[in-house]
Amino acid sequence: MSRFFFVIASFFGFLAVAGGAFGAHELRQTLSPEMLAIFETAVRYQVYHTFALALAAWASGKYEDRHFLVAGWLFVTGVALFSGSLYILALSGTHWWGAVTPVGGVAFLAGWIYLTWGFWRVR
Repeated sequence: MSRFFFVIASFFGFLAVAGGAFGAHELRQTLSPEMLAIFETAVRYQVYHTFALALAAWASGKYEDRHFLVAGWLFVTGVALFSGSLYILALSGTHWWGAVTPVGGVAFLAGWIYLTWGFWRVR
């Protein structure tokens, strides 16, 4: 499972860099400042949680504690729901996607809790 999480983290990292470049060079001309800020928030949180997912991947390979696997899945879910909903909102202007964003935020928070608990438990 740790290999799978490393692959997903690498893919998320690629998408975040591509999205950041796209936002900086292409979307700056077409999106309103408010929508561009939303897009940039999505990219920023995706980058942060790409590293968190890589940490969960490393820990799940090194330690036999299911908390790291749960943390990894929560980070994947968080990127999909939090960043994904903000990307859609910024690009489409469909504001109801903003209602999905907090669910992804809760997944991020839960991922950090599971990661913390996993490291607390290892010897």
